[in-house]
Amino acid sequence: MTTHMTGTREEWLAARLELLAEEKELTRRSDMLAQRRQKLPWVRIDKDYRFETANGSASLSDLFKGRSQLLIYHFMFGPDYTAGCPSCSSIADGFNGVVVHLENHDVAFTAVSRAPFPKLKAFRERMGWTFDWASSFGSDFNLDFSVLFSDQQQREGGIEYNYRREPAARGPQQGETVQEWRLRGSETPVGQMAAMTGTDIATYTRDRPGLSAFVLQDDVIYHTYSSYARGLDGIWGVYQWLDRAPLGRNEEGIWWRRHDEYGQA
Repeated sequence: MTTHMTGTREEWLAARLELLAEEKELTRRSDMLAQRRQKLPWVRIDKDYRFETANGSASLSDLFKGRSQLLIYHFMFGPDYTAGCPSCSSIADGFNGVVVHLENHDVAFTAVSRAPFPKLKAFRERMGWTFDWASSFGSDFNLDFSVLFSDQQQREGGIEYNYRREPAARGPQQGETVQEWRLRGSETPVGQMAAMTGTDIATYTRDRPGLSAFVLQDDVIYHTYSSYARGLDGIWGVYQWLDRAPLGRNEEGIWWRRHDEYGQA
């Protein structure tokens, strides 16, 4: 028998209308925040970033593909990963259907990761994705847009991610495997995620997820916006659905997998 509150249709409707008023206020607030994002000052990009793509070497301007705006998803897939981050993979499952609409609204889209392009290409084919994915291997791009950090920054507390400085890392450092850490009884959700990418925790967390926006005007590229961490919730499609399901996110630890791994032991 259910332990959740029950009621009549009339009681449900009264509660729903009260909630609707708050949802409308949230929508208005979201619209206002979107306008404030668009009013942020633009920062000129003068560095010549290079990427490897399905069409060969490309510059940042090439990623616009003739459009005036560019959205980039910083996908966690470092050179030492054996597979893409499962969280980023879940987010990326929503990209295929969106890109065609963006491209027909003067907005180019690509994912960018540090792994060499052949790794990205093989993983994209495994996942059945069609969106553009560029490798920034050997470039400063990830570092400059705050989605890559060094082992020294980890050890000394020098990481500034999501506009906040993090304390020095606790747990395994470079060379300690997730399996060794687990044997000491200290496995965490981050440890699980690292294991799913075939890395240790330090290696896994040097790369971070994010979203960055750029505009091209008069042959000059400007950086306009970046968002990280929980700022990516809005593009993680499965959570938007779960937030409307009867039990919500209903999470205990890391429950999600890459979409071809559900049902595996």
